Amino acid sequence: MNLSFKVIFNLLSISILSLPIVGFGWMVAQRPPQSNLKKPLFQGIDYRREFRQLPRPVMLHIVAIDLTAPGVKALVTPGIVASDNREFHARTSLEFLQEFKLQVAVNANFFYPFEEDSPWSYFPHSGDRVNAVGLAISNGSQYSPAESEWAALCLTANHAQIVANGKCPKNTVQAVAGSAMIVADGKQAVLKLGTADGEGIYSRTAVALDRQGEKLWLIIVDDKQWLYSEGVTLAELAQIAIQLGADSAVNLDGGGSTTLVAETSAGATVLNSPVHTKIPMRSRPVANHLGFYARPIRAASIEGD
Repeated sequence: MNLSFKVIFNLLSISILSLPIVGFGWMVAQRPPQSNLKKPLFQGIDYRREFRQLPRPVMLHIVAIDLTAPGVKALVTPGIVASDNREFHARTSLEFLQEFKLQVAVNANFFYPFEEDSPWSYFPHSGDRVNAVGLAISNGSQYSPAESEWAALCLTANHAQIVANGKCPKNTVQAVAGSAMIVADGKQAVLKLGTADGEGIYSRTAVALDRQGEKLWLIIVDDKQWLYSEGVTLAELAQIAIQLGADSAVNLDGGGSTTLVAETSAGATVLNSPVHTKIPMRSRPVANHLGFYARPIRAASIEGD
């Protein structure tokens, strides 16, 4: 009897101890495959996934958006300024997409406060109150003030521009800010050392524009996943944008915040492999996001492609 009890106890102990490993392995298995993919998502919105092996393994995700296409409309997370001096309720990008019934979305501004000690000890959780860094405008209302060192993406009805000084025109409807303007006039901008998330190899989220301000690219790069995707430098990110044909580009919050989501036939889906609290495919709640509405692709247009 004692022997049987010890065997059962040992088996249970092994099972309990193996749960985190099994769980981690399951999350790893959910990552997008290291293969190239190109497909239209909606009218005016195309998606491309690309795996690069040099200079290190990199999973690259690019969403090309025609801002003049019928039905394409941007939305930045609305804020709520209250007596706590905080501006936003933290949400994951997936929660933002679902709450506002968007078709595509990414994380946006850097934010604070933020802590990440372990998988069970971090801040913010969804619903916690946080502040964005730099300009944040949603539906014409400003929730976070401009900061001169933080470049901003400014969107009107069907046009966009990136401003290095962080101050958008008065007719701006939606705006988010990033740590640095990485492309200006079609060339790599002078990258300032010491800016947030400026040096090193990281996950990246960037927004790039063509010269006319009518075509926008969302650029997402994964990292912290050895032999799967290990991130890029800001200079490498700038070159990716330039290769797409961008005239300007801004670096948004990266690292564990980097998340690309879209509405698909399977429902709201994370298209990249975010890493929050060192767990692949776990999304981080962040202050605000940049999302887009779009119309479904007409069957005739698919057949004609």
